[in-house]
Parts: sequence; structure tokens; C-alpha cells
Amino acid sequence: MPDRSYRGQLQPLRPEEIALKNALQQDVKKLAVEIGMRNYDRYAQLNSAKDFLATSLTQVGYEVKQQEYKISRESYFNLEVERKGTKKPDEIILVGGHYDSVFGSPGANDNGTGAAATLELARLFSNKSHSRTIRFVEFTNEEPPFFWTENMGSLVYAKGLRDRNENVIAMLSLETMGYFSEVEGSQKYPFPIGLLYPSQGNFIGFIGNLGSGSLVRKAIASFRHHAQFPSEGAALPDWIPGVGWSDHWAFWQQGYQGIMVTDTAPFRYTHYHTKQDTLDKIDFEKLARIVSGLAGVISDLAE
Repeated sequence: MPDRSYRGQLQPLRPEEIALKNALQQDVKKLAVEIGMRNYDRYAQLNSAKDFLATSLTQVGYEVKQQEYKISRESYFNLEVERKGTKKPDEIILVGGHYDSVFGSPGANDNGTGAAATLELARLFSNKSHSRTIRFVEFTNEEPPFFWTENMGSLVYAKGLRDRNENVIAMLSLETMGYFSEVEGSQKYPFPIGLLYPSQGNFIGFIGNLGSGSLVRKAIASFRHHAQFPSEGAALPDWIPGVGWSDHWAFWQQGYQGIMVTDTAPFRYTHYHTKQDTLDKIDFEKLARIVSGLAGVISDLAE
């Protein structure tokens, strides 16, 4: 990967990062505490999460497009907003995260953090213009039983892109982003990846398949330029456990480059897919640093 991961003391948050931290905390609280478990088995709560995200996006001036599809006569929705590019509007940078939670979990980190990060990034870009189009999507039904099936929200969405021949040149999947540890041995890896990476779970990861290797390198180089926060990147065969465990997988199936931005989920976060995945586990100060850095990444990709 280009450049080096940041090491050393984290600098105090800037005023705009403090505001971002507070907004992220309020968003995740809404999703994981006030709404709680949200999925096919908690259909009303899933729709409450959808309505919260749609209303929040509308309030900052976006026209929210709701992609509806049905499973067993129930409707499910992906939410899409965008800022049209000024010079290359047909080239799309797409940023997304899923807003559903796994059965039995309030889903604060997985994936309240990714859904909230997508929302706050959309807010940050609501009045900005770039050469390429920037699109933000909140996906439904990433979790089982729909994971890696035709009813996975992001796969439904990505197939629509391909059917319309839309030119997505980069997809960033924001997935389980808020848990960090300085403890030695807190970070695990699928064999043999751990031989090359840190044993402390204090970094944010940029993960792609081999076909998305150039995007991984561009994204992490940009992040390391914009953010003073530890980061690690990898372009790996997609058969390695964890490499395709989020919505970027759906875009690979349609021939698009996609990467996952993540704290590595079950390889670090012991509360993954449990009822203990709660608000208090998330380090919102660090999450704000990451989201701020990702704003720089998106801007760079969009130019």
C-alpha cells in the first residue's frame, strides 16, 4: 500500500470533527437504541430506520429516490441521493452502507456506524460540487437470510445499475466502523494474512478483491493524506474469509470495483452479531476522524 499508516498521538479534534462526532452519535443512538433491532423479523423497525434516514436526507436538500422491491409480499427499500458531477456526470463515485441489523442484535456497530457515516457524508457533500457524480445509498437486507442472495438489497441495487449501464467507477462500502483496541492480540486475521499486519485493533481497514486493487491503493493513499489515523489496506482473493462480507460484494458480481472500509468486524469486535452490539462499544471520536478522512477520499475520487 502507498505511504505509511499513521503512528503516534492522535491530535485533538477540530471543531468540525467535534460536530461530526456528536451527529454520528445521535444517528447511531436513533438507529440502535430508539429503533433497535431492524430487519425482516422486525419489519416495522426496519421501516422506521428507513424513514429516519430518508427524512434526514430530505432535510439537507436531497431528493431521495426509494428503490422498492418485494420479498413475500413485503416491500423493502434502498435509499439513494446524489450530487451530479459538473464535468463528468456519467462517472459515479458511490458510497453506501446497510441500515438493517442481524436478528437478535441492536446493530450499533454493525451497521449503525456505516449507515450513520453514509448519512453524515451525504450531509457534508450536500452543497459541494465535483467533476464526477457522488451518490450515497442506504441499503436494506444485507444481513442473513438475505446475505449473498438475490434479495440482498445491494445486489438488487447493483443489478439495476448494470441494467441501466451506469458507470460506477468506485464503490465504498461502509461496514462496522466504530470499535478499536490498543490491546496486543486484539486484532485477528484469516490465515495467513496476520503475518503481515498489526496485532492491535486500532486501525481502520480498506479491503478489496484483486480486481479492486487499484481502488484500494487510491483510497488508502488519499486517506493517509487527509487523516492522521492508523490505516491498513489489502487487495486479496475474494475467497479469503471476510474479504467479501458486505455490500461491495454485490458490486463485484456486476463487474464494478468496490472496497470495504471497516474495523474488520468479527476479526476484532467480540460483540459482532450479538445483543451486546450496543452504543457504548463505539468510539465516536475515532469514528469522526475516519469519516472526516473519508470525505477527503471521496473528494479526491470525484475529481
